[in-house]
Amino acid sequence: MELNLEQIPREKTLSKKEFLQKYFKPQKPVVIENFIEDWPAYTKWSLDYMSEIAGEKEVPLYDDRPVKHDEGFNEPHAKMKMKDYIALLKSKPTKYRIFLWNVIKEIPQLQKDYKYPDFGLRLMKGLPMLFFGGSDSHTFMHYDIDLANIFHFHFEGKKQCILFPQSETKFLYKIPHSLITREDIDFANPDLDKWPALKNAKGHIAQLEHGNVLYIPEGYWHHMKYISPGFSMSLRAIARKPRNFGKAVYNIFFMRHFDNMMRRWKGQKWIDWKNEEAIRRTRPLAIQK
Repeated sequence: MELNLEQIPREKTLSKKEFLQKYFKPQKPVVIENFIEDWPAYTKWSLDYMSEIAGEKEVPLYDDRPVKHDEGFNEPHAKMKMKDYIALLKSKPTKYRIFLWNVIKEIPQLQKDYKYPDFGLRLMKGLPMLFFGGSDSHTFMHYDIDLANIFHFHFEGKKQCILFPQSETKFLYKIPHSLITREDIDFANPDLDKWPALKNAKGHIAQLEHGNVLYIPEGYWHHMKYISPGFSMSLRAIARKPRNFGKAVYNIFFMRHFDNMMRRWKGQKWIDWKNEEAIRRTRPLAIQK
């Protein structure tokens, strides 16, 4: 038995009016296939180009190891020069990913290669972020701390994206005081006997290729798996719904600091309690139809 996922709609291109009416207002995801052909990045950006232009930069790397009590919020698991990391990506599968790498801060000249598209939303121009991954590497199922509207531009390789709206959180084995679900759930191939509540969750799936743009609505859960080595850039716009904006403020100014405090105080017991609590809170929902 598989997850209940429907294919994300795909559009060749979209006008601002069409995007706002069909996808932003109802908060539905969409893949736009032909939108950035006029960007220099469309023809220039590849793993080889990134190795050339940023090869000597030291980059933070993350893998899929479980969260530990003595690791800070978004603390990297390793560091490597970009050229060595890209050589690793191209040579063999690796779990190492680059996560939230700020283009403006690290390689300012890359700003010449892309535009801030007019989707009818005010994009945060100080936060263009790059994400890299090798074959079969993946993120945990998570949602972003600011519950932003995300435009995810993919370059080179193929990536599988699984999304769930916040309405499905109750079925996802969410970790309390956190932005992730149970880390031992393989959302690409879940064991639904072990995690039966997932049978009730209704989500979305799409595969991205070079030049595709994925719109991820406010606060959507997302799981990204690299089918082959590649990278993406995300641009974001602040959450518009008052409830989501309020939740973003709570996450940023209270939740993450409270969680870090509890890690220091309780140690691994705090992590273990949260993992157990995720099951306890979700178990009653496993019998729903």
